[in-house]
Amino acid sequence: MVKNLRLKIILVFLAIGILTITLYGVTFICELKKIQMDIMEVQYQQLINSEVSQIAFSIFMAIAIYTLLAIVVGTIAMKIIIAPIEKILKNAEKIAAGEIIDIRYLTSEKEDAEVGDLVKAFNLMTTELQENLNEASRQKKQIETILLHMTDGIIAFDIEGKILHINPAATRLLRLTPSDNTFDKIFKQLNVKVNLEKIIYLENWTSYEQRINVQEKFVNLYFAPFTNENDRPSGVIVVIQDITEHVKLDNMRKEFVANVSHELKTPITSIMGYADTLAESEYDKQTQDKFLGVIASEARRMARLVSDLLTLSRYDNNEAKWEKTEFDLGELVKKCIDSQKIEINKKNQHMECFVTANVPLVNADKYGIERVILNILTNSIKYTKEGGTIKVYVGFVYNDAYIKIIDNGIGIPEEDLTKIFERFYRVDKARTREMGGTGLGLPIAKEILDKNNGSIDIKSKVGEGTEVVIRVPTK
Repeated sequence: MVKNLRLKIILVFLAIGILTITLYGVTFICELKKIQMDIMEVQYQQLINSEVSQIAFSIFMAIAIYTLLAIVVGTIAMKIIIAPIEKILKNAEKIAAGEIIDIRYLTSEKEDAEVGDLVKAFNLMTTELQENLNEASRQKKQIETILLHMTDGIIAFDIEGKILHINPAATRLLRLTPSDNTFDKIFKQLNVKVNLEKIIYLENWTSYEQRINVQEKFVNLYFAPFTNENDRPSGVIVVIQDITEHVKLDNMRKEFVANVSHELKTPITSIMGYADTLAESEYDKQTQDKFLGVIASEARRMARLVSDLLTLSRYDNNEAKWEKTEFDLGELVKKCIDSQKIEINKKNQHMECFVTANVPLVNADKYGIERVILNILTNSIKYTKEGGTIKVYVGFVYNDAYIKIIDNGIGIPEEDLTKIFERFYRVDKARTREMGGTGLGLPIAKEILDKNNGSIDIKSKVGEGTEVVIRVPTK
């Protein structure tokens, strides 16, 4: 390109000079011809013809000399100006390709010192520019990687509402399709009442937040305007956060508070009612004993509820002390069955216990496992009719010891099996409350087994009975 530039300079220089000389000569010759036409004497016409010939020869010589001068000037210009520029361009191409150039070899001793300094300065500027471009590229890739792997969605819109950038999380959370490519299309279909111009111009650069429901998920939208380098409005960034778990936890907290309030309100109301009745009137000994019995029963129920709540609180906050030891699971089951003999005999129930030989010792918190076994046994006794049968098996499978408790009680509806481990959930609330249940026994049992790397599984059919399998890791 530089070589062509030298040729072009010479040709342009030549063309201008030749054209100027030619026009000047032709103009002069035309004037002489005009004079020749006006003069009639032959001698003067011959003189004019001689002058025209001399002028034409002079023009030819001038063009030849000018051509030689143009070539000499072009060559000098090539050496002084174009050659350094050609070197600069070649070195710039090498730098752009990633090659490091030593500035000592950019100029020669014969070249002008100022041109050499220019080349060095240009090389330094190019190196710094390349470093800045590399840094900008690195930061751009880092930002793109962060946005790509973020769990929160990010969408950037320009001032006209067109998408500048969107990450996969935003597409997934808002269930967007390729046709959803503008601000209005996206948020109109989500029934979000938000105005792009209002966020940018009418809110004095403040943010805007809104919570929406996208199918089964709860999503929080955070709108914030951004400006360009001149502090002028440039667009809006939308941050999309999945708050489904937070909403569920908040609903569970509200439900928990409501359930605790309800469970405490019922016994407190009974206690206050019977106590006020005893205080207002005099009753015989039998009536007084009956009222006091109700008060004591409701007080014990409140005590159990508070105790269970404190237990769950300790488990939730990891404040429970677990003392894992090695013990015989079969012996522990027999001990628990013996402790329930009175209740079993009251309902004339038949309970059998079968322990498979050579069950390895288990490694768990003995007190916690005992509480789980007692909870399941008492539930089987409560919800099995008089004269019913309860069978208990203790065995070993792979690395787990198991306890299987099978009864022929009233059973649990299939739709309730997935909810029985929820706190305060009861299949028959009235009957459970009548029997003194708090709805926290099974949640506590599951928490204990989870902390001891165990598990619990319940199968049941209404009117046929329930089967509970407890697994505890062995030594």
